Amino acid sequence: MAFDLIKLLTDVFDPKPDEVVTVACDLPRTPGEDTPAWKERRAMALEWHRAFTALGRGRGFSTNPVLTYPASGANNAELPIEGEMGGNQVVLVDALLDSTLAVFLTQYSATAPLDALSHLKEDFRAASMPGVEKRMEHSALAADYREVARRCRILEKALRGAESLQVNFSTGNRCSFDLRFRTPEMDDGFLPRHKPGDRVINLPSGETFIVPYEGEQPGSLSETKGTIPMRDGADLVTLHVERNRITGVEGNSTMARNLRAFFAADPARTNIAEVAFGCNEWAQVTGNVLEDEKAGFHWAYGRSDHLGGTVGISKFIHRETVVHQDVVYAKGNPIQVAEATAIRPDGDKTRIIRNGDYAVF
Repeated sequence: MAFDLIKLLTDVFDPKPDEVVTVACDLPRTPGEDTPAWKERRAMALEWHRAFTALGRGRGFSTNPVLTYPASGANNAELPIEGEMGGNQVVLVDALLDSTLAVFLTQYSATAPLDALSHLKEDFRAASMPGVEKRMEHSALAADYREVARRCRILEKALRGAESLQVNFSTGNRCSFDLRFRTPEMDDGFLPRHKPGDRVINLPSGETFIVPYEGEQPGSLSETKGTIPMRDGADLVTLHVERNRITGVEGNSTMARNLRAFFAADPARTNIAEVAFGCNEWAQVTGNVLEDEKAGFHWAYGRSDHLGGTVGISKFIHRETVVHQDVVYAKGNPIQVAEATAIRPDGDKTRIIRNGDYAVF
């Protein structure tokens, strides 16, 4: 079946009369930074802008000229002060807060700064699409989002009230994530106007996520601990975790050396910022994190405040060192999850993944 962009925009956003929509994309700071995929993404932004404009004629809402801005250079770093809209320089925050809906088709994730804006204005919501590719219109973007939402709810129920998540990786590594004092949230692909709760989603959508407890309460340290594997070609890199922080990187590969330098440059980057389960059946594992993470288990390090955690910009040494980076273990990735089990305070257990496959659907 041919992809219907108008239907997707209607199903996901259900724009109402008098709304103002802004479609945005980031631009390479130098010609050498540009890539064919990034050029394709900017072309997609124009297509989505035309689709919103056409939809608005029938539904009675307006669509601003495409908003462009210099790329931030890192996922979930702060956005620049200024951008361009319709040939005019604009203050990004002002342009966005004059909108009710923003859709960002970008190279670098803007999820965290968009989440911050959603707390400044009640009638503002946004979809963040870092790394989106045209081919996803025939994979994760074409999913039955009613089924995606159903799966998200099942995962939310499995995590709700759990005090820990025990994850065994296919490498034999194990990590226990402390879920005390936290509530799971869903990114189920629905973002109507005045949606209660979180008003920023990823698109393609399809995950339930939770931020591990980060030890912010006096007298209660985080109990997240264990080892987390990463693959660098044939080499295995092992991250050692204590008190929800990456305390060491084991390995002699280029990735291991780069990670040691990366975490040493700003200790806030070592924070375990998220654990999540992607549940979009149409998601394909290709190495693109935006879609890969919707296919199975993933975790992230760095910034967490935009997901309900406590590590925000102020915890980092500099705005330029802010990051939130996902690492994916869905089927098709070099390392997968052998078993993932949510454990409640009374000892009741819910096995979410067994032998690499979901056990709750």
